[in-house]
Amino acid sequence: QVQLVESGGGLAQAGGSLRLSCAASGRTFSSYDMGWFRQAPGKEREFVAAISWRTPSIHYADSVKGRFTISRDNAKSTVYLQMNSLKPEDTAVYYCAADWLLSKNSDYRSVDYWGQGTQVTVSS
Repeated sequence: QVQLVESGGGLAQAGGSLRLSCAASGRTFSSYDMGWFRQAPGKEREFVAAISWRTPSIHYADSVKGRFTISRDNAKSTVYLQMNSLKPEDTAVYYCAADWLLSKNSDYRSVDYWGQGTQVTVSS
């Protein structure tokens, strides 16, 4: 099992940047794929990005590719999401996620572990 805690959300202007962090508990952190989902009011939770230790694979939603960068530091049991060139449509609650397998095709309803979420608001 994994416990996840996000931080780094806040308010940014369009074109600005934020970096989200997700701290994970447990010695088996590196055994899980880690990723980020987001959910805007009235919308389904959607995939944002994921990173896997099994292969050098990183997945991004088309809406964020080229703007967001996911990374992980297993020694610190932390995954990051660097968000650049933010747009108002990026406004959402961002959730850290962990599962044996995560990809751009992952259904949020089947993800095993979630953080509490952190609010990201982008103003125009």
